[in-house]
Amino acid sequence: MATRTKDLATVDPESSMDKVVAKGVSKLVTLAGPWVVGILAFGVGSAFHAILASDDPQVVAWTAFLLSTAVLVLTGVTYGQSHARGVWGRIHTTATTLLSGLWVTAATINGSTTVVTGRLVLIGGFTMALTWNIRTIIRLKGWDAPGAMSDPLALLFGQGAAAAGMPAIEARTTAASGHKVEGAVQMEQGRQIADDLQKKVPYIESGIGLPPGSITTSLDPDDASKAKVVISDPRVMKHPIPWPGASRPGASIAEALRTGLWQDLDEVLHVIVGHHVQIMGQTGSGKSIGGAWNYIAEIVTRYDAAVFAIDITKGEQTLGPLKEALHRFETTKAGAKALIAEMKAKVKERTDYLASKKLQKWKKGCGLTYWVFWLEECPDIFDALTDKEMEDFLSLLKAIRSAGGTVVLSLQRSDYTQMPTIARGQLAKLCFGVESDSDASFGLSEAQQDANARPELWSNKQPGMAYLDAPSIPDERIAMPQRTYAWGVNAAGEFDDELANAAMREHAARWPAADKQVDEGTAALSRLAGGAQPAGVAAAALERPADLDDDTEDDDDEEVRNVAAEYLGTEDPDPEVQAGLDDPIADDPDDPDWKFTPPAVTMTPQERGAALMKHLKGLWDGGARDFATRDLRPLWESTDMSRAWAQKQLKKLIEADVIGYDDDAQRYLIPERPNVD
Repeated sequence: MATRTKDLATVDPESSMDKVVAKGVSKLVTLAGPWVVGILAFGVGSAFHAILASDDPQVVAWTAFLLSTAVLVLTGVTYGQSHARGVWGRIHTTATTLLSGLWVTAATINGSTTVVTGRLVLIGGFTMALTWNIRTIIRLKGWDAPGAMSDPLALLFGQGAAAAGMPAIEARTTAASGHKVEGAVQMEQGRQIADDLQKKVPYIESGIGLPPGSITTSLDPDDASKAKVVISDPRVMKHPIPWPGASRPGASIAEALRTGLWQDLDEVLHVIVGHHVQIMGQTGSGKSIGGAWNYIAEIVTRYDAAVFAIDITKGEQTLGPLKEALHRFETTKAGAKALIAEMKAKVKERTDYLASKKLQKWKKGCGLTYWVFWLEECPDIFDALTDKEMEDFLSLLKAIRSAGGTVVLSLQRSDYTQMPTIARGQLAKLCFGVESDSDASFGLSEAQQDANARPELWSNKQPGMAYLDAPSIPDERIAMPQRTYAWGVNAAGEFDDELANAAMREHAARWPAADKQVDEGTAALSRLAGGAQPAGVAAAALERPADLDDDTEDDDDEEVRNVAAEYLGTEDPDPEVQAGLDDPIADDPDDPDWKFTPPAVTMTPQERGAALMKHLKGLWDGGARDFATRDLRPLWESTDMSRAWAQKQLKKLIEADVIGYDDDAQRYLIPERPNVD
């Protein structure tokens, strides 16, 4: 591995000494300024008196009048030009101009060494020069920053920014409460922008002596040279926060969901309507109990919302306590496939209905129940889908938003092997603790990364801590940590799993899905806990057979039987056609697009691997240096290789450095001709 070296900068002692001397001389000149001005004023008064000593008294009188007028003009100009200073600064500069001018006038008439004028210049001048020296020292120390005494943020933030290498910025408080301070920061115009401030935040925190994560910043939409800051104490989030109950029971889903508290102890209010959400976090970070439970617990209390959920990985462990409040909950691959297919089939029916109401999207009171489609541990669900079923899901994802629905995808790491890139680009981001900054890049939006959000600091040691970037969240909060509510907190203030499950089951029983009035399409899609059907279900809608086999994780043939079994109870549209589930479907000779005959030869895993490598070598030999998954289509059209199997093998080849992957272009890379021993 190539090593990096750093050139040591040599320090010129003479140059450094020159700088020190120059800095010292500059301070002395600054302090000597008031004394020099005093001497000049004394000289001007003495000179005028000497010049006018032999003149006519009338000339002396007119000269004194003109001097007095000049003093008043200078005093007025000084007062007007010092408007930007504080009250004391304005008084000081104005009084200095007025008193110095009056003494020069008096000295012109009576002389500068008389008892009165002489003592005035000695005592008054000495005092005046000292006041300016005191003021200069305070300014050099930074004690007289604008508003420093009345605005602690201006003083503290200014000191921290100066220590971080940004001495020119100024801060002022815009709002303050017992748990946070909000402020506005003015950067050096033409030289600094809000992004520069965001990058310096950790250093400013260090300069002030604040805990890491205390300062969050955001852009000022009206001025590129300004930024907004919020200072709060991240330590208040270290302990579980008990769930306070539903925020708006009986309200519409169009109103905000309350899922936790921000670091400044304001409530997290997320309007989920109109966009999809990705929830990401490592095992134990709280994405299920903190994320799923708090969101679904709020949603089921809204009169115009229905939750459809899938979890084929953990079954009922995570969402089981909520089952009574869900309109449908699938825990098998067959059930997941059926729900996706049925939901997709209903989308056009819903969009047509909204169009008839002259609506481009769902709105409160439109007559349709809003759908929340929750996919827990979604990569396992994606792996279970065929290529066609995956295309149907992506089509559903793109269309359901305007049809009145939100899709929530929960997973541990949203990289290209786990999340379709077309889906990832349409999702709001809720990111819990992750293992590394590399993982964080998949769970955060670009704006959150630019604002220095760092979920890797939590890992899974602070369950429930998260960042949220969604359309309804203010920009100044997308990089502010939040903590979701804990459902079971014991007397010691610690999370208790048994208490949490009991509380959630009680909540679900209080808001059963069976009690909701929903539209006919939603009712037809529902499968309620206990087998009861909601009002409005068509008579032809059938329940799943009681003897349906749930253990279908690795048996694809059994999945096909289970999916088909859900529809076998309907009236046979053509009794003359008789065929079994396992009977082959013949190709249509008149339509080449309808081909059903599977490959005649079943391949072993070794044969599939050899076929994949042969295809990759063929791509290389043909001049390709990168490729997409679709370029492997000939393999699953001519062999029994599935798309999911091929993607898993490609992941292994990446780990073995046989091929690479470009995250930005979303393409596999072939740096050299593939070869596996």
